[in-house]
Amino acid sequence: MKTEVKKLDGSKCEINVAVSGELVKNKFEAVFAQVAKEAKVPGFRPGKAPRDVLEKHYGAAVHEQVLKELVPDVYNQAIDAEKLDVIELPQITDCKLDRSNLSFKAIVEVTPEIAVKNYKNQKINFKKVEVSVDEIKRQIDSVKESRKAQDLDDKFCRSLGYPNLAEFEKAVERQIFITKENQERSRIENELIESIMKGAEFKVPQGLVDRQTQDMLRQAKIDLAIKGAPRDKIDEQEKLLLESITPEARKQVKVYLVLSQIAKKENIAIDDHMPRKVMEFLLREADWQIE
Repeated sequence: MKTEVKKLDGSKCEINVAVSGELVKNKFEAVFAQVAKEAKVPGFRPGKAPRDVLEKHYGAAVHEQVLKELVPDVYNQAIDAEKLDVIELPQITDCKLDRSNLSFKAIVEVTPEIAVKNYKNQKINFKKVEVSVDEIKRQIDSVKESRKAQDLDDKFCRSLGYPNLAEFEKAVERQIFITKENQERSRIENELIESIMKGAEFKVPQGLVDRQTQDMLRQAKIDLAIKGAPRDKIDEQEKLLLESITPEARKQVKVYLVLSQIAKKENIAIDDHMPRKVMEFLLREADWQIE
């Protein structure tokens, strides 16, 4: 197999592939053998029609089937040989096939080259999470108001599933603490991502952006439908939804690609949990400073 790779831009490549010899010949023989078993040729029992008759009746169909089976196999071998990290299905053109030769061109989108530096030892200013008495009181007052309660006592707390007032207050404090802690973690992670992304400039693959945009658009439509918006109104808003979604989709793809690059550098598995695992790694490696 011969392969030649040409870079078209930051995220697209053209691969010219050519194979010849036994690989192509054997594929034709395998397909003809399968056709011979199943072919219904007038004057011959199944599997007994001679090759020249099969060629006459099924030659074109065999040619198409060989293309259908051989091109994907050869394409996959080519990208493995060239170690290309392909992220979209290829655009196959210029296919040429005879009984011993196959050649074609594949335009593919690949992961762009991303120079990610200084992602370790990022400075993080961590604000110590504390819960004030006033915050606890406001939360409890909110519960009282929602339940239309007059006096806050052990009986009222038992109606909420707590043994007494003291335990209810502790539960409220824990709830507020967890909420504030999650908010602080989210702030830290967002700032960490923003800091790392500043030095990462590359062309974002449009195919990935389009796919992410469509996923987000589909979810936005589902959310509107759940809220009771009629179908025609949702469809009318599609253009506006796309305008608001697309920039965020591009940002999410860019962040994912940067995190993937860090994962490769640090031997972190690229799977559904990769973003979270990379974030945990970055947090461990950060320079923490408590305010």
